[in-house]
Amino acid sequence: MIMKLPKRYKWWIAWGLLSVVILASLLMMLTGKDRSFYLSGRLTNGHYQIGVKCAACHQHPFGGDAAIQKACVECHQQDLKLADDSHPRTKFTDPRNADRVKALDARNCATCHAEHAPERTHDMGVTLAPDFCVSCHKDVGKDRPSHRDLAFDSCASAGCHNFHDNRALYEDFLVQHAGETDTLAPALVPSRNNYLFRTGEIAGREPLTAREHDGPKVTPRDSDAVMKWAASAHAKSGVNCTDCHLQKNGSPATVWTDHPGRGICTDCHQQETDWFKQGRHGMRLAQELPPMRPELARQPMKPRTAQTELDCNACHNPHQTDIRRAAVESCLGCHDDEHSRAYKQSPHYTLWTREGEKSAAVDSGVSCATCHLPRENHPEAGRQRIRVQHNANFNLRPNEKMIRGVCLQCHGLAFSIDALADRKLIARNFKGQPATHINSIDWALRREKPKPRPAS
Repeated sequence: MIMKLPKRYKWWIAWGLLSVVILASLLMMLTGKDRSFYLSGRLTNGHYQIGVKCAACHQHPFGGDAAIQKACVECHQQDLKLADDSHPRTKFTDPRNADRVKALDARNCATCHAEHAPERTHDMGVTLAPDFCVSCHKDVGKDRPSHRDLAFDSCASAGCHNFHDNRALYEDFLVQHAGETDTLAPALVPSRNNYLFRTGEIAGREPLTAREHDGPKVTPRDSDAVMKWAASAHAKSGVNCTDCHLQKNGSPATVWTDHPGRGICTDCHQQETDWFKQGRHGMRLAQELPPMRPELARQPMKPRTAQTELDCNACHNPHQTDIRRAAVESCLGCHDDEHSRAYKQSPHYTLWTREGEKSAAVDSGVSCATCHLPRENHPEAGRQRIRVQHNANFNLRPNEKMIRGVCLQCHGLAFSIDALADRKLIARNFKGQPATHINSIDWALRREKPKPRPAS
């Protein structure tokens, strides 16, 4: 015999079960590691890695737009500073631009870059309204005849304009570089000048030899590592075994460890570590999450390295600081997209091979790192130091950012703009000539020509 419960009891039971589910869900959100179940929509390529940590963006549950804006700035402020932002927030907080804020509130990043909105996700995984330029520049067709017949959504998609970083596309720059040949001479990238290593200025240390290593007694298994270390930049700059392998185990005691933690590299390479954590290779580490692995990527990756944890040692052997290996083979060991697979059939790889064989000038080769981990000039202590930018996607959002810091070292501006606008050429890793032509320089030159004086 089945006893029937009064209707009011059924409601209480249903309410109780619902409360348990809600409380369990909240508990999972607060304590669980993977909260992707709660995502209201697919995240962009730029943020999906940290989607399991909601608090990376939603720092306060009741913070509203201000909290989201704070999170955006904390991660991207340095990028915008280096880009010399064309549309900084101050432009829209100026009372004189109040009318434009009504049309497009660009004071907040999320106005244009909205997450959990896969239907609005475009190239490079950026969520962007295609007509946002028109909000403020709707009369550009009247002001500039050259723009009269252009599509309303072509401003930022035709290699002409970038909202944040317009340094390689503004008119004065276009005119300045008009008429350049496709390939410049000499076509060289900046030379690395790690003067701290080369001159032994790290605490006055002198170069070390294999006999001077201060690690444990060398066994046959370890002898190869010692010989590689002795030929490395570490030994040449006086960095000995115990500098990395002797870890503090409570002050002042120390203990030898065969596998130093990831933080050991930061002791000497703080800037490179910071850059690494800003990019897609290391952004999970910046959020104190487990390292990125190729199997988690949305780009095609090689199965054999699927579970490799991306940290400094993934590209750099600590005992053998082989920069050439790190600049090509480390990249191709994971990446399996069409652009990467085409690299070894490209003119860039030919140059890289000739430099390695010493049949071409030093710094004339073009590796994966030449474009994606570019060498940058950073003044330090009154000297010009060339550092390697370790944020691998810094100049890819969008790819025109690569023009000024990379392409113009070897190529003319017109060729660079056209090449980066040709998707098929990019897929072939720039083997061949651009089939696309962007009219930016042509239009800029026409505006430079003096207008004829009216007849008297």
